[in-house]
Amino acid sequence: LSAILITTEFGHVLIDGGLPESAPVIKANIETLGFKLKDVKAIFNSHVHPDHAGGIAELQKESGADVYALRPSYEVLTTGKPNADDPQAARKGGPGVPKVERAWVAQDDQQIGIAGVRMHVVATPGHTPGGTTWTWDACEGTKCLHMVYADSLSPVSADKYRFSDHPEVLQGFEKSFARIASLPCDVLLTPHPSASQLFERLDLGKENTEAVRDPEGCKKYVATARDALAKRLESEKTGAVKK
Repeated sequence: LSAILITTEFGHVLIDGGLPESAPVIKANIETLGFKLKDVKAIFNSHVHPDHAGGIAELQKESGADVYALRPSYEVLTTGKPNADDPQAARKGGPGVPKVERAWVAQDDQQIGIAGVRMHVVATPGHTPGGTTWTWDACEGTKCLHMVYADSLSPVSADKYRFSDHPEVLQGFEKSFARIASLPCDVLLTPHPSASQLFERLDLGKENTEAVRDPEGCKKYVATARDALAKRLESEKTGAVKK
């Protein structure tokens, strides 16, 4: 699971908080890097499932950071209750999360300037109603790279859920595919590192730092997601997924 720390001389930004039990691990990792959790000024989230948003409440409590999320995710974060329109909502236990004490509603296509970095909000629904991709520029000297933390695009659901019965969710996926594929994308990151081959690229980057970059990464990510959705819809058509 990913937890992305963006550091500047003005403070830091954290994207995603892992599982509820991940919070102390994330805090320890931040401190191991020589930073302080209390200097995290904002926490952003890809989507409100417990493996990516479960630790946000505790991390906010300890840091005092502001939490930003699109309206559907904001509702889950501030109530702790899953969104009824989430394809995974009917799973046993439901995809609820520990509720945060304070959050702000972000708007699609908004630019949020905080802690010396400007974060671009890109609504990417499908996996969840409030799925969000975050982009920013990472600069060193005069060289800048377009960073993309693309939300999950996998068609995962509760048992008996059929995506083919929910055209609005399919429309959300199509919108998300188009938006992510069109983003300036030097370095792709994802909530599940394996979905963007992050560790493999980091290993290659030890010998050649350029290996971490892949300007076609976002397009490849979308192509894989399109294929997964097509296979899921075909399985529903053939009866592999029961009503």
